[in-house]
Amino acid sequence: MGTQTTVLVTVTGGDRPGVTSALFACLTRHDVSLLDVEQVVIRGRLTLGVLVSCPNDPEALQEQLEQAMSTVDVTVEVAIGVDPKRRISSTHAIVILGSPVTAKAFSAISRKLAEQGANIDSIRGVADYPVTGLELLVTAPNTGADGDALLRTGLAEVAVRANVDVAVERAGLARRAKRLIVFDVDSTLIQGEVIEMLAARAGVEEHVRAVTESAMRGEIDFGESLRQRVATLAGLDASVIDDVAGEVQLTPGARTTVRTLRRLGYHCGVVSGGFRQVIEPLAHDLELDFVEANILEIVDGKITGRVLGEIVDREGKAVALRRFAAQVGVPMEQTVAVGDGANDIDMLNAAGLGIAFNAKPALREVADTALSHPYLDAVLFVLGVTRDEVEAADAVDGLVRRVPLEPSV
Repeated sequence: MGTQTTVLVTVTGGDRPGVTSALFACLTRHDVSLLDVEQVVIRGRLTLGVLVSCPNDPEALQEQLEQAMSTVDVTVEVAIGVDPKRRISSTHAIVILGSPVTAKAFSAISRKLAEQGANIDSIRGVADYPVTGLELLVTAPNTGADGDALLRTGLAEVAVRANVDVAVERAGLARRAKRLIVFDVDSTLIQGEVIEMLAARAGVEEHVRAVTESAMRGEIDFGESLRQRVATLAGLDASVIDDVAGEVQLTPGARTTVRTLRRLGYHCGVVSGGFRQVIEPLAHDLELDFVEANILEIVDGKITGRVLGEIVDREGKAVALRRFAAQVGVPMEQTVAVGDGANDIDMLNAAGLGIAFNAKPALREVADTALSHPYLDAVLFVLGVTRDEVEAADAVDGLVRRVPLEPSV
């Protein structure tokens, strides 16, 4: 056997039948061994790369490849002597979400990456609606906690100016190893605040809304704010709870998100400073595994204005997440928490990945990533799930059952 030469063949052009067969017919005549193959098609444009080990004359192989590829109207580039041991091992996955993602925004992000010495290894589209999503695999020079923070902080500053969302995670198997996700309910899994809907029945909605917003900004203690708000409900007929439960609207994309995550093997739950009596029907409908929420006291068919047991507050949410993880045997680094207010800070800090969803500044500052578009399925894209994967699963599932419509319960 003669000396083996490594050759990288890159084919570009319109995607059409016969391109791949013509390429490999030529490679077969030269008795090459395949080392690696990768193909991408974007809007009908093909890029096909093949790394081979050639035992014969690589120059002759190059000449014949050029002739063969000209017959199918594509361009071929041949690099001889490529190092076969060089493998790209990306350190981070970066997801850019926008409506739209402009060239100016992408340029600003790529410049920031270059400033930090990070190289973009690959780019792929993960979504075209309800937002445009691009996933970049990059190799950064600093891979420790300080390097992660530097990358995340730098890109977050650019994202604000460019009007896009940017999520940064470590690349590799750990990214797809997440197995438990917990959502806040009010203004996260659902639209609006349940306690304000109840307060509207008592004619105190404006007062309660002001207290809620102050608590979500972290200006007053959540437990005290909840007591104040619940006290205003005293005397309401308990039947209003069922009325409000029937009016709850899911956040757009919520049903798709939960359905998809369950297919992927996630345990899904909710942790809420709201009320179990309202949330449990929703949790049953979505087939959630866990529910943690406050319980309104009801005596003789009336809401008393008090909460039973310990209040699910900021600390209590993190405790619930840890308890759920222990129950299903999932390490905390494999958990995800999604929320919108200061009351979610401890929970997001405790999770392996904390996602702030249309959040108050107090939460955005501590979250691993922040999403500003009103579609909960953007969480899927952050986790590396593409829109095509979601739709393919829905298409298969649709053969055996009707997929529920969004966003109503």
